Amino acid sequence: MSHKVTLIPGDGIGPEVTLATRRCIDATGVTIEWQEALAGQPALEASGELLPKATLDSIKKNKVAIKGPIITPIGSGFRSVNVALRHALDLSVCLRPAKTIAGVAAPHKNVDIIVLRENSEDLYAGIEFFQGEEVTDKLISQISAASGQEIRKDSAISIKPISISATRHISRFAFELARKESRKKVTCVHKANIMKATDGLWLHTFKEVAKEYPDIEAGDIIVDNLCMQLVTRPQNFDILVLQNLYGDIISDLCAGLVGGLGVAPGANIGDEYAVFEPVHGSAPKYTGKNKVNPTATILSGVLMLKHLGYTREACCLEKAVEEVIAEGKAVTYDLKADRDDPAAVGTSQMADAIIKKIKSH
Repeated sequence: MSHKVTLIPGDGIGPEVTLATRRCIDATGVTIEWQEALAGQPALEASGELLPKATLDSIKKNKVAIKGPIITPIGSGFRSVNVALRHALDLSVCLRPAKTIAGVAAPHKNVDIIVLRENSEDLYAGIEFFQGEEVTDKLISQISAASGQEIRKDSAISIKPISISATRHISRFAFELARKESRKKVTCVHKANIMKATDGLWLHTFKEVAKEYPDIEAGDIIVDNLCMQLVTRPQNFDILVLQNLYGDIISDLCAGLVGGLGVAPGANIGDEYAVFEPVHGSAPKYTGKNKVNPTATILSGVLMLKHLGYTREACCLEKAVEEVIAEGKAVTYDLKADRDDPAAVGTSQMADAIIKKIKSH
């Protein structure tokens, strides 16, 4: 049996880490027909579009894609290609595991957390009104009149939508994942003590869904308290369910608990489509230098294999990655105790070592 998968190299270091991932996945023996598609800077240069229709069509046809990082400009009118992909494909669940790996320097041991972030709503839905525009001034007046609360006239406005349907969807996803992965607890993260309408609805809906899963422990925690507890005792947490903004921040915090973004895989999953990608950025200063750590993208490939039903091959690849890192020999500079260690290898050489481990299993 074979699968067709859309491969989006991305930009910056993306082509290097996706090539390493493709080679490692192929080494597991899984038959995948890779169909390359463009997004980001390469797509802009080739077609004048950051996210071409042909790329979306490829993902819709194949149902599954894996992509490298893509640059997101800061403070410009252009919205992230990653966000555009999630909205265009209705990838409402962002899954980001954070698991300690022997050999990776990290502030904590025995961390194994899955962060589930709701992708479609919250402040990241992109409903914004710029300061000084006529529509913004009208909106400020309408909000002030409706709420009785004054908003400064020189404000910009961002809307935070939270719906029952989207909250119910990701909550059910969390509990179903807990059953599938034999996890013990799902924790809802919120700020319902302050944002009683939006976060209050989020928390109430989660609790209603939790009643359908009496076999799984359900809890909730205020987001600032969660931050404190994660840096002191992260082992207390299992699956975290968060809104879009909280989830973005907390997933990076959890990555820091286990060694950083270099070992942080990710997946964006909808009812029809799934896109797998590392959490880290495109690091353009390292483009083409065969220097960066491919672990996060390779582990995203592990998530993809599990999604496709190749559990044995996924476990084999994950084990190979862990063994190479634990040995500490054929690893990139950031995985060495001394980042200036001349024995550090490049991206492709680390992939070579992982492939050798796969073949030895």
